[in-house]
Amino acid sequence: MFVNSDNYIKYLKIWLITLFLLIVGMVGVGGLTRLTDSGLSITAWELFTGVFPPLNNNEWIEYFSEYKKIPEYKNINYGMTLSEFKIIFYWEYAHRLLARFVGLFTLIPLVIFSFKYSKTKYYSNKYYFIFLLICLQGLVGWYMVSSGLINNNDVSHFRLSLHLFLALFILSLIFWYIMELYQVQKFQKKISSFLLLIILKLIVIQIIIGAFLSGLDGGLIYNTWPGMNGNFFPDDINLKDNLNFQIFNNVSIIQFLHRFNAYFLLFFVIILNYYFFKKSNEIKFIILFDIAILIQIILGVITLVSGVEIKYASLHQLGSIFVLSSYLLLFYKNSS
Repeated sequence: MFVNSDNYIKYLKIWLITLFLLIVGMVGVGGLTRLTDSGLSITAWELFTGVFPPLNNNEWIEYFSEYKKIPEYKNINYGMTLSEFKIIFYWEYAHRLLARFVGLFTLIPLVIFSFKYSKTKYYSNKYYFIFLLICLQGLVGWYMVSSGLINNNDVSHFRLSLHLFLALFILSLIFWYIMELYQVQKFQKKISSFLLLIILKLIVIQIIIGAFLSGLDGGLIYNTWPGMNGNFFPDDINLKDNLNFQIFNNVSIIQFLHRFNAYFLLFFVIILNYYFFKKSNEIKFIILFDIAILIQIILGVITLVSGVEIKYASLHQLGSIFVLSSYLLLFYKNSS
């Protein structure tokens, strides 16, 4: 039986674009879950249960009773009412429900494609890698949550950064596949691959440090810019603090590293602009990336000086997706 390859490509594009947007939404909801300190409100993994929220008062009391057993309630939210608990519960519930939907939306079309289009010219099993990564992300999500259920008042910022990094890696992979499908034209005049790779690494490092900062609530101190209460370096640390592994648990140092890496990244972005404006006739792509960087800088400063007001902090996290995607476009167009 003849199966139209064009239909396969068309449906594949729709599926990948929709999946990309769904995961962007999931990152947004995940960020708000973190910013509202809601991530520990459901203390069980509930892989096959928990599709529906509590439907009666007894079920609500049962969930609330389990929450009362963890350090976050005992040390931070002691005395929280059931009504207040419901607010943080629904943020985490929405995040998990969306995760389930993303998983199904990934798997079901893949199975349909396999049965209907496996004999077509352009069919590939490589898209199943997305599903495997999404399954891994679910495991990492629970690995993160479990770190805040016994001895800690919050989740590990190391595990939080891993969770965010994997989400952005999945987004990047999907975006790369989309560019392949649309056969995005490559640059005729190549830019230094070494320079592009340096900037990509700095973007990744900046995202990871930002996740550390979020996990440590590090935006709640030194709410001034460009200085840290008038200083370039934080005034509550000394040289000894910088010479051991504990620097990754020191909020002041993490905020300084987030600022310093941003300046370092901006330096290389200026060099990249020089190369583009001197050697390339496709400057609209670097301008798009510049706009993403500028918006992200403005959002970062506003988030900081506002004391991490939720709406700005959430936009700042989503801004990292704009930065990463616009840069991946440059990276793809410069690839062989």
